[in-house]
Amino acid sequence: MLNASSFKSYGKVNEAEQAMLEAHRRKTRKRITIIALSSIVLVAVVVAVVVGTTVSRNKGGNNGGDTNSLSTSVKAVCDVTLYPSSCYDSLSPLVNSTEVSPEKLFELSVQVALKELSKAAEYFSQHGLVGNVTDKMSVEALKNCAELMDLAADHLNSCLSSDQSLYEAVDDLKTWLSSAGTSYQTCIDGLQEANKESLITSVASYLKNSTELTSNSLAIVTWISKVASSVKLRRLLSHSHDEAPKWLHHKDRKLLESSDLRKKPDIVVAKDGSGKYKTIGEALKSVPDTSKRTTVIYVKKGIYYENVRVEKSKWNVVMVGDGMTATIVSGGLNVVDGTPTFSTATFAVFGKNFVGRDMAFRNTAGARKHQAVALMASADLVVFYRCQIDAFQDSLYAHSNRQFYRECDIYGTVDFIFGNSAVVLQNCNILPRVPMAGQQNTITAQGKVDPNQNTGIAIQNCTIWPFGDLSKVNTYLGRPWKNYSTTVFLNNYMASFVNPKGWLPWVGDSAPSTIFYSEYQNFGPGSTTKDRVKWKGLRSITQKEAIRFTVQSLLQGTKWISDAGVPHKPGL
Repeated sequence: MLNASSFKSYGKVNEAEQAMLEAHRRKTRKRITIIALSSIVLVAVVVAVVVGTTVSRNKGGNNGGDTNSLSTSVKAVCDVTLYPSSCYDSLSPLVNSTEVSPEKLFELSVQVALKELSKAAEYFSQHGLVGNVTDKMSVEALKNCAELMDLAADHLNSCLSSDQSLYEAVDDLKTWLSSAGTSYQTCIDGLQEANKESLITSVASYLKNSTELTSNSLAIVTWISKVASSVKLRRLLSHSHDEAPKWLHHKDRKLLESSDLRKKPDIVVAKDGSGKYKTIGEALKSVPDTSKRTTVIYVKKGIYYENVRVEKSKWNVVMVGDGMTATIVSGGLNVVDGTPTFSTATFAVFGKNFVGRDMAFRNTAGARKHQAVALMASADLVVFYRCQIDAFQDSLYAHSNRQFYRECDIYGTVDFIFGNSAVVLQNCNILPRVPMAGQQNTITAQGKVDPNQNTGIAIQNCTIWPFGDLSKVNTYLGRPWKNYSTTVFLNNYMASFVNPKGWLPWVGDSAPSTIFYSEYQNFGPGSTTKDRVKWKGLRSITQKEAIRFTVQSLLQGTKWISDAGVPHKPGL
C-alpha cells in the first residue's frame, strides 16, 4: 500500500482528494436511485410526447397550454439528469407548449449550456484573470482553460448544427457532449497542478453552470436514445440512416488503401532539405483549413526536435513517416519545469480525421520530471498505425473523442495510457519500463467523470511485456483517475510481471463502486485473476458485455478506420 508521501510522486493526487471522492460517492448513490426511478417515468413521457405530437399533427389539432402536463413532462426528463434542479430551472422558462418533442427539449438543453459557457468565457476575457496570476504554471493553465472552453463551445455548436435527426446523430451527439464535459474537467485538472486553491475555486464557480447543463444535455440524449430503441420509435425519430457517413472522396480513399503513401504525397518534410519543408510545424501551416480533401504529409527519416500541434482547423491530415524507428518527433516539456500536462505533448492532435503512420513520438524529459506527454489526441476520429509512443509518466494522452491505435509500441511507467476518450488499442505492444525509485507502474488511468459519457479505454489483442528488469517493481493494469473510470482488457497476453492484485487504488485501499474495470479472456502468466482486488467496480463480464468495448461498439462503427486504410478487427 502507498502512503501519502509516495502518492505525491505520481503527480495527480492532492491532500483533499480523498475527502472529495468520499463526498462525491455519497452523492452518486443518491443520484443513481433517483435516475433509476425517473427512467420509468421518462419512457412514458417520450412515448406520450412523440406519439401525441404525431397524432396531433395528423389531426391538425392544438391542445393548448396545459401547464401541469408541461411541468410534469419537463420534470420527468430532468429527473434522469445528474443536476435536475438546474435542468428544470433552465428549461421550464423556454418551453411554452405541451407539444414539445424530445428533440426540442434536447436542443434547448444544449442552447442553455452554450449560453452559460459563453458567459464564463466572456468573464475570463473581460476581467483578465491571467493578469492577477504571475507564476508560470498558473498562467499556462489558464491559457489551457481558454483553449479548452473554445473546444467545448465547438462541440456544443456541433450538436446544434447537425443536419441529421437526433436518432441518426445520437452517437456523434454523445461523443461531442462527452468531450465538452472532458474539456471542463481538464481545465480544473490543470489548475490543480498549479496548486492555487483560490484560483481553482474561482474558475470552478464560473464553470459550474455550463458543466452541469452540458451534463444534463448528455443525460437527456442518452436516455432518449435508450427509450427510443426499447420502444421501437426509430421510425418516428429519424429517417433511414443505412448509409455510413463519408469523410473521404473516392480518390482519397484509394490513395490511403494503397501500399505506399510516400510515393505521391502532397507535402514532403525532410531535415536534409530534400523536401519542401524542414519542420513538421511549417508543413502543417500550409494545409488548407477545414478541407474535406485529404492532405498527405510525408515526413522523411530523421529526428525532428519540435513540439507539433495539428490545429483544430487542419482536417483530414494523413502523416506518414519512414517507420517508427526512423521518423522521430522529440520534445521534453514537463510538469516539473512548469508546463501543465495538457501542454507537455511532443505531438498534439486537435484536427479531426487525423491519421498518423510509421512514426515515433517521444518525450525525453525522463522519469524525474513526472508528467511529460509524448502524444496527445483530442480530435475526433483519429487513427495511429505502426507508431511508437515513448515516454515515462503520462506517455499517451487519449484526451477525448474517438480514437484507434493499431500495432503501436507504447512505453511508460505511471498512468502511461490515460485520458477520457473512447479509445481502442488493438494488436499493440504495451511496454512498462523501470520507473523512479519508490514508484509503482500503472498502465492505465481512465478519466470518466460522468456516468453518461460514452468513453473508456479498451485494450484488445495486445502484448503486455516488460521493457527492462521489472522484477522489483510493482506493475498494475491501472488505477481509477476519476469516479467512473472505465477500462477493459480483452484477449491480451500478459507476462508474469503483472502484480497478482491487478489494479491499484487511486487513494486509500479501495476504489469507487461506480468504476467499470474488467478483464476478459486474457492469457499468459500475468492474466490469472484469482488474487485480483475485490472491488465492486471490478466486474466479470459475458461475451455480450465484452462486445460493448470492441471497435464496432465503443467507437460506434469502423468505416472511418477502413477509410484510413488501416487493418482492424471490428469485434472480438
